[in-house]
Amino acid sequence: MQYGAMFWATAVGAALVVQIGLNAALRVQFGSAAWAAAVNFVIGTVGLLAFALASRAPTPTFAQAAAVPWCAALGGLLGAAYVASSTVLGPRLGAATFTALVVGAQMIASLVVDHYGLVGFQENAATLWRVVGAVLIVVGVVLVTRG
Repeated sequence: MQYGAMFWATAVGAALVVQIGLNAALRVQFGSAAWAAAVNFVIGTVGLLAFALASRAPTPTFAQAAAVPWCAALGGLLGAAYVASSTVLGPRLGAATFTALVVGAQMIASLVVDHYGLVGFQENAATLWRVVGAVLIVVGVVLVTRG
């Protein structure tokens, strides 16, 4: 087991809930989900640049950047859509309901992505136990959203 990676993933998941609340506070202050999300990404970009510089990672060349498939840029747009949506929907639905719906959808999508080896993931079959686990998560989503 990769306990360190599992711990980090758990911590990031918990931090996402806090991010929803902080972004909602920005939205209230600015009166705009778009501006709240933009500020989130500017601050995040500065943090990532500082991390890249501190880690002494080599700066990508123009040739490397030009070779990136066009669809890879969709990751940034999907991240922006998540942040903007969470900024509006998180406070409306509540942290637990919003997060349950996101996690449930992520679980279903991740089973499909793993099973077929899509978007750069290795194939990892949707075994009975994985499907049962996903079903239990979906049951949890239903229970959380009804509460």
